[in-house]
Amino acid sequence: MKVKAVISYNGTKFYGSQIQEKKVTVNGTLQNVLKSMGIDSKIEASGRTDRGVHATGQVIDFDVPPFWNDTKKLSEIMNLKLPPSIHVRKITAADNDFHARYGAIRRVYRYILKEGKSNPFEDEFITFVDNLDTTLLHDAIKIFEGTHDFKYFYKKGSDNKTTVRTIYKTRIYKYKDITVLYFEANGFLRSQIRLMVAILLGVNDKKFTLEDLQDQLACRKKISLKPAPSNGLYLAKIFYS
Repeated sequence: MKVKAVISYNGTKFYGSQIQEKKVTVNGTLQNVLKSMGIDSKIEASGRTDRGVHATGQVIDFDVPPFWNDTKKLSEIMNLKLPPSIHVRKITAADNDFHARYGAIRRVYRYILKEGKSNPFEDEFITFVDNLDTTLLHDAIKIFEGTHDFKYFYKKGSDNKTTVRTIYKTRIYKYKDITVLYFEANGFLRSQIRLMVAILLGVNDKKFTLEDLQDQLACRKKISLKPAPSNGLYLAKIFYS
């Protein structure tokens, strides 16, 4: 039986999500736990997250033998065996042709910002900045909406056939004392959002203009090449048809 699991994790504890030899990764940790439960199945994830990037709604799929037909019990045992840095939120039965990555039609990421100095209790989860001009950031983030070639907004090393992506929705909003940047698209390239956030923060700090952002998005010139820190980024939700 194939199952679909929604998981969350603290990316600070891992060298990214993908399995790497001699590295502690999210998928590697999950794979080891499944093996200890008599489940010898490869994990498929909706997408990769880099080192330090978190998830509140990552989706994975894997096959289970008949004796694990109780998905609630399966999630309970997995959570007992997993480290506190990974939590299985829910497991449900899935169609045999379900694929966590190729079946996804939209992905949502959030980037978390906070004004002020960092502190040891939040530094792993929030990117701290001096001042935020939310009106200017709203104007800047909206420029990313639509279909664009993001070849100046990604790190090489992935197996993408095209660098064109469609961003359906962006938002900037306050939640208590944090500011959230919201991105919803049909897919994202490696480090794309962190590079987008970096130029947004550059606009916020008056290092770049809106025209600079537009020039990089139109592939006319590269303005910002260093990605924003990974600790503020969260894979939030995956949509399927």
